[in-house]
Amino acid sequence: MLIKYTLIFLFLFNIQTLTAAELINLTANEVNNGLSKSALVIDIRTPQEWQKTGLIPGSHPINFFDKNGKHNTNQWLAEVRKLQTSPEQEIILVCHSGSRSGQVGHYLTDQLNMSNVSHLANGISSWIREQRPTQKMCSPTQTC
Repeated sequence: MLIKYTLIFLFLFNIQTLTAAELINLTANEVNNGLSKSALVIDIRTPQEWQKTGLIPGSHPINFFDKNGKHNTNQWLAEVRKLQTSPEQEIILVCHSGSRSGQVGHYLTDQLNMSNVSHLANGISSWIREQRPTQKMCSPTQTC
């Protein structure tokens, strides 16, 4: 009888484990591969950061945190969903060093149970360190 209950417990535990969303850490090379597989790459940094370093080509700048560190998750998700081709499309988050994208990614996977969420583990810094291309982010008053 004990074996039967143990097996039932293990079965239920494994189902829970398999269905839990998990944030995936990606290297710059894996992000590059994701772009070619039509993943949605979202750069959550500030406009000043986008202008300073540029963006990963093909990524979409959607700032998550305001200058005071606050955020409006519903508004941000609405913008992301406008860009998604399907609810199952992989979302790859990018920030400067991987810290903020990790926080946002964990929030999306842990609190909102979103699947297919990844982030560039060491941020755009690792992208630039590997001498990968960036594109300029121009403000409305700039000419690129």
